[in-house]
Amino acid sequence: MKFIRIGNKTVSLEKILLAVEDILEMRGRGFSQQDIAEKIGIDRSFVSRLECIGEIRKGQSVGFIAFPVKNKSEVIKLIGQYGVDFHIVMTEEERNTFVKEKSGVELLNSVMGLITEARNLDTIIVFASDKRGRLIEALLDCQVIRKDIGQSPITSDVYVSLDEIKQIFDALQLTSNL
Repeated sequence: MKFIRIGNKTVSLEKILLAVEDILEMRGRGFSQQDIAEKIGIDRSFVSRLECIGEIRKGQSVGFIAFPVKNKSEVIKLIGQYGVDFHIVMTEEERNTFVKEKSGVELLNSVMGLITEARNLDTIIVFASDKRGRLIEALLDCQVIRKDIGQSPITSDVYVSLDEIKQIFDALQLTSNL
């Protein structure tokens, strides 16, 4: 535990970091700034200022789903620069492993969990086969921007154009943190 001496008081850095993490997690779960301030015993404006310090992007929450992707590491690096909130990017091998290594119940639970997470977003960008893209679009209750990367079934990895991803991000007015 790290302590910092400030004048005649000793402050626990760990205690501060835990409190900040709790505040931000509560905000992420939908608590109002005022509710948190009252619960913790701080000013509402402090909660607002904490959010400003860590803000990466204002506005809509965005997810990105792509499979099977040949240039996975490049795609993940790019979407990370734009602060995408949620992503699933898999190669064909990873996609097959994801399906084959789970029992039916485990697979269903995993897929339902991912769908639930994705449904909480404002916009999902999908790079997948025509059939998978339409299926994802039907399952989600948000804006879906779909880019078909081939006809189903796709059995090998496909190169996903980073320029096309950037064009979509630009249209959504997302900005890179670089």
